[in-house]
Amino acid sequence: GGPRPLPGQEVSVKVLGALEDGGLVERDPRLIFVPGHGDVVQALELGVPTMQPGEVSFFLAAFPYAYGRPGSREPDVPPEAPLLFEVTLLEVRDGPDPQPLPPAVRLRLGSQRRERGNFHFARGDFAAALRSYRLSLRALDGPITAPPGPEEEEELREQRVKCLNNCAAAELKLGRAEEALAACEAALRISPDNGRALLRRGQLLAEQGRDAEAALVLRRALELDPASKVIHTELSRLAEGPKPPPS
Repeated sequence: GGPRPLPGQEVSVKVLGALEDGGLVERDPRLIFVPGHGDVVQALELGVPTMQPGEVSFFLAAFPYAYGRPGSREPDVPPEAPLLFEVTLLEVRDGPDPQPLPPAVRLRLGSQRRERGNFHFARGDFAAALRSYRLSLRALDGPITAPPGPEEEEELREQRVKCLNNCAAAELKLGRAEEALAACEAALRISPDNGRALLRRGQLLAEQGRDAEAALVLRRALELDPASKVIHTELSRLAEGPKPPPS
């Protein structure tokens, strides 16, 4: 009974997922997500909005709507495996993003969405990974019910930087160097000495032919990590200058 989930609402479901041979690969007594955010497999994204609270449904999902062509290590799903999901819709409520939430809840939401992005990235779905990282940033930057304490403030800052670095990596995989550079620069505005963002920014500047800027950034990265072979290599390439075209 009750209305079906509306766009932007958050749902809680009980999920069991099994292979064709009956082997149980997924069991979650209370999975919480917002349909359309890409935080769960397509079968749940598409199926749960058709349900009413208290309803139990079975979804037989071909592999594109489950864990895709590569399958998954966690849960342990073979490549191109269809799955049968038993889903119970427990609760529907307004989504968390526009609501003022405690800093600890913001941190939990941000971490969950970033981890989902890492899952998509590992499977090679870089567009989905980027969407999850952006949703993570939205969660971290949402309204809060009270000012965060010093430890929470530091953790919020660290999670934002991680997400922005991950956005840069996903943008590069999608062939969008300018967007990747913008993500690096946003990370450095929060944490000017973040080594990962400095290295990637230096590499991107060098690719654009902005050698002087790249050298400054990479030297700063080297000060922070003098043993980095990657940074030494990048600086050596800049010192050599552009190679002449083949005759």
